Amino acid sequence: MKNNLPSFGVDAEFIRQDLRERVLPYWHDTTVDPFGGGYALSDDAVRGRTTPVEKQVVTQARLVWGFSLAHRKGYGDDRRDYRKAAAHGVEFLRARMHDPDNGGYFFSVTPDGKPLNPGKLLYGQAFVIYALVEYYRATRERSALSDALELFRLVQERAHDARNRGWNEHFERDWKPLAKRDPKATVEVAGYKSANTHVHLMEAFTELYAESRDGAVRAALVESLELNRTYFYPPEPARSAFHFQPDWQAVTDRRSAGLSYGHNVEFAWLMVRAVEVLGIRPAWAHFHAYLEHTLRWGADSERGGVFKRGDGNGPASDTDKVWWVQAEMLAALTDGLRNRPGDRAYIKALRQLLDFVARHQVDAGTGIWLDTVTADGKPKATGLAHSWKGNYHDVRALVRFVEAMS
Repeated sequence: MKNNLPSFGVDAEFIRQDLRERVLPYWHDTTVDPFGGGYALSDDAVRGRTTPVEKQVVTQARLVWGFSLAHRKGYGDDRRDYRKAAAHGVEFLRARMHDPDNGGYFFSVTPDGKPLNPGKLLYGQAFVIYALVEYYRATRERSALSDALELFRLVQERAHDARNRGWNEHFERDWKPLAKRDPKATVEVAGYKSANTHVHLMEAFTELYAESRDGAVRAALVESLELNRTYFYPPEPARSAFHFQPDWQAVTDRRSAGLSYGHNVEFAWLMVRAVEVLGIRPAWAHFHAYLEHTLRWGADSERGGVFKRGDGNGPASDTDKVWWVQAEMLAALTDGLRNRPGDRAYIKALRQLLDFVARHQVDAGTGIWLDTVTADGKPKATGLAHSWKGNYHDVRALVRFVEAMS
C-alpha cells in the first residue's frame, strides 16, 4: 500500500520518529502528576501551562489508554517508562475516581482527587473500560481485565434499557437517573440517547470482547453495533443523528439537528473494527458510504482537512477544523486504503490532510496538535492539553497510520 501513496512531505517514518521523540514525551513530561496523582492537563500553546481546575475521568482514562499503547508498541526508552506512566493513572482511577459505595467512576474530581462531579456518566464509564483493557494488553495484569468486566456488568445492571434497548446515559452518584436536560449531564443531553455515547460504548465493548471472549460482552457489542448502524449512523450518511428519545423516537429540538463529520468517520472505522472482532460479515459498503459522504461535503478539497459540522447532503455549516476531527479522518482514510489500496480520492485526501495538519495544526514547539484552527489554518483555540484533550484521538490515528504505511 505504501507504494501507492505519493510523498506527503510528512511520511510514516517521520511520524514514527516524531511520536517517539516529541509527541509521546510531551504527554509523559507535562501530564504525569507525581503530587496529586493521575494526570494534570492544562497547557496552551500561547498562554503556557496553568494549574488544572479538575481531573476528568474521560481524559484520565484516555491517558491510561495512550500510555499503555505507547508501552505496548515499544515507544518507551530509558528516560520514559510508559508502562509506569499508565500504572500511575490506573492507581488514580482506582483510588480517587472509583466510587467504593455505589460502584462506577466519578465524572470529575479536584486536582488532589476529591469528588467534584460525582455523577455516573456512561460516556466516562465507557472510557474506563477501554483504558483498562488496553492496560491489560500492555501489562497482562489480570486485575485490569477483571475491573473492566466488573464495570461492564455494573453498566449492564444500572444503565441498560431492557425495554427499549440501548443504554441510558446520565445518573447521580447513586445511579439515580438525572432529570431531562439536567445541566449536570455535562456530556450530551440528559434524557436522550446519544450517538456519542453509544459509539464509544461500542468501541469499549469491542476491545473488551476481543480480550475476554465473554458471552454477555458479545451480546452487548452486537446490540450496540446494531443500534448504531440502524439509528445513529444508518446506511444513508445524511441521516446520521446526534440524539434520540429513550424509545428511539426522533428528537425535534433544533439543537440536535445536523451531523458531525468527525463522529461519522470515527463510527465508520470503529464499526469495521467491531465486525472484524465479532467475525461477522464485513461492513465495507457502510464504511465507504460514510467516508465518501465526508469527502464530498465535509472535506476541504482545496486546502485539506475536514470541517466540524454539516447538515445532510449540503455544504458544511461550521468550517472550523478541530484536532480530533482531523485525527478521525486520518484513521478512517488509513482504513479506507487498507480496503481500497489504489483509491485516488482517498490518497489525495490523505495527502492533503497530512499537509494541512503539518502546516497549520501542529504546534511547532511541541509537535502537539492545536485544538482548533479556522478553515484556512489560523489558530482559533490554542489548547494543547485540557480536560477534553488528551493523547487519544491524534496518537491513535498516527500509530494506525504508521503501522499501515510502514
